Amino acid sequence: MPDSPLWKAGRLVLVVVVVVAALMWLVAQVPKLNPFTTETRDRTGPAMLQAVRDLSQYHAAEGDFQVVVDVEHDVAWVPDVIAGNRTLFVARGSVSAYVDLGTLSDEALTVDEEKKTVVVRLPGPKLAKPNIDQEHTYLYSQDRGAWDRVKSLFEETDQREFYLLAEKRIGDAAKEAGLTTRAERNTRQMLTGIFTSLGYEAEFPTDRT
Repeated sequence: MPDSPLWKAGRLVLVVVVVVAALMWLVAQVPKLNPFTTETRDRTGPAMLQAVRDLSQYHAAEGDFQVVVDVEHDVAWVPDVIAGNRTLFVARGSVSAYVDLGTLSDEALTVDEEKKTVVVRLPGPKLAKPNIDQEHTYLYSQDRGAWDRVKSLFEETDQREFYLLAEKRIGDAAKEAGLTTRAERNTRQMLTGIFTSLGYEAEFPTDRT
């Protein structure tokens, strides 16, 4: 029935959605009408040196990755047009694989002066933390319900969730890309070249230090 409570409630919700959508469209078309514009002032002071560390890691391989993070937040029993959002976040980053030569002990190198050989027991290669490329990482799109659109006028979108997901996905991809194998091979080639120039032949047993 046109006059039933359900019909009246549905009609009220429809009117609210239309009004909110119209206001959002108007603000988007005429930015000067938005009373909640943000003015940014950079008052950041100079960076202060906290510590200096000597690095002994040989970064022997690096992979570049890109991922599209697709996150949807639904509100139970509420239509998407009213509340909820779906975000597409494009992230690009790199992951390097390295061998920490600083962990080599005296027992890791066995030199035979007679045979002119050096046995090198390398530690296992590791993956560094993903490095997100800020210049090529951005919020691609975000579909929001009417309520979320209104909230966005008063609070900024927190993108930490998307960055953390992007780091995890890129890190997982790096594990499957064979970077550690390539890093170990490149490290062996580098050390072989050094020892060869010194007149020694390098050998690399499979057991680790």
